[in-house]
Amino acid sequence: MNLGYVMVLRAPWLFPINNKENNNTAMNRRYPLILLTLLGAVWLGGCASIQPQQLYEDEEPVYPDPLEGFNRAMYAFNDGVDKVLLRPVATGYKAVMPQPARTGVSNFFNNLAYPIVILNAFLQGKFAQGGEDLQRFIYNSTFGLGGLLDVSTPMGLTAHNEDFGQTLGYWGVGGGAYIVLPLLGPSTLRDTVGLVPDYYADPLYHYDEVDVRNWLVALRVIDRRARLLTASRIVDDQLDPYAFVRDAYLQRRESLVNDQAPPKKDSPFEEQPNGN
Repeated sequence: MNLGYVMVLRAPWLFPINNKENNNTAMNRRYPLILLTLLGAVWLGGCASIQPQQLYEDEEPVYPDPLEGFNRAMYAFNDGVDKVLLRPVATGYKAVMPQPARTGVSNFFNNLAYPIVILNAFLQGKFAQGGEDLQRFIYNSTFGLGGLLDVSTPMGLTAHNEDFGQTLGYWGVGGGAYIVLPLLGPSTLRDTVGLVPDYYADPLYHYDEVDVRNWLVALRVIDRRARLLTASRIVDDQLDPYAFVRDAYLQRRESLVNDQAPPKKDSPFEEQPNGN
């Protein structure tokens, strides 16, 4: 089960391999990605959303999957890497790290990536929410000791989930086909395009010390994979884990784009508290 790659990070291979790279080289490398984002957004504008087929009101929706052959192959590959590498490391991390320490690590990385949420809230015209998210980030970054403590939630500043894929969907861009990305896991064509601006909005990308940044990236991957260990057992119990993950992902993304409540059934994409 390849949940270790779900919502973990933006494409890690885009990191510069050394910190001596000059600005011209860095900008030259960014231009193709920026162009890809713009062209992808324009192209996706003509794509229809994936509409589930549902004959009866109480029947589970069935999502079209035109790339199923490719997707199942990538799912099997990701699942193999997860079982060999990520799941054992995450299991060991959870076993040796005390719960308060794991909670602090999770809080730190959630807060560090929160500018992505703030930016996309404003891009969607949710100015009140964006203002509250900005307050949340400031309070947790200062009174919360750099984000190690979540002081905002008890103050009534609820955490939100926004990204550029949701922003595109908010403004009417269809999701396009479901696709399983190598190592990164479930996505849609729209959400894949959204990974690029989200990557550049991630504060970790702008940290100059590459070695330190890569260690932080690795720790963030392990932390998020550890929070999905319970979800792994849910997926492993399914007759068709691939179809279960696909449907759960698409339902969750639809609910996020439309600001709806998450699906009632257990979702493997809901990160579990560190105490579980």
